[in-house]
Amino acid sequence: MDLKETIERRRSVRHFKPESLPLDDIKEMVRLAGLAPSINNAQLWKFTAVTNKDIINNMSNIVNGKISGMLNAQEDKKGEKVKTTVSHFSTVFTDAPVVIAVQMKPYDAIVDTILEASGLSHDAMNKMRNYPDIQSIGAAIENIMLAATSMGYGCCWLTGLLVAREELEPILGVQEPYKLAACIAVGKPLESLPAREKLPLESIFEVIE
Repeated sequence: MDLKETIERRRSVRHFKPESLPLDDIKEMVRLAGLAPSINNAQLWKFTAVTNKDIINNMSNIVNGKISGMLNAQEDKKGEKVKTTVSHFSTVFTDAPVVIAVQMKPYDAIVDTILEASGLSHDAMNKMRNYPDIQSIGAAIENIMLAATSMGYGCCWLTGLLVAREELEPILGVQEPYKLAACIAVGKPLESLPAREKLPLESIFEVIE
């Protein structure tokens, strides 16, 4: 499968077959993730693959419990529907044979050495630059997803579970200076999914001459 076809065939897969993945395939996804561009080539990432179903189920229960606690005041029908929907999409990793936890650490920018004299902080400059650390992590995640697609797997980029970041980090072995940035559910798709409608090229592209 060439790159163009891989990009066109990628889907957000939320239902998986109960088939384990070869460890070599998981390692190859992570190897390719590590080739992504990053701010100052800082390579801020670390990846943990979870294949233990008890741990995955525990993660799901923790996320569901966190969401239920956060939204417990919404007792009308609309509130219950929203809570159910949020819980569902935050725990679609439950049936995945692999959950890849993506960790991120802070980076030292070259400009940090002169920021104090300018009255700016690292965080302020990072915001002005539109968070290049988070953009770097996004590039690595996209590499994993395209790698998975090219191998015949399906995957889903997950951030909803970060509502329980503090509870999940010890389970995933995340230690300072790293923080849990996202997770990716990976496995064989349970069914073939049609492409979702995307914006046409003319509505997202222009040329300034």
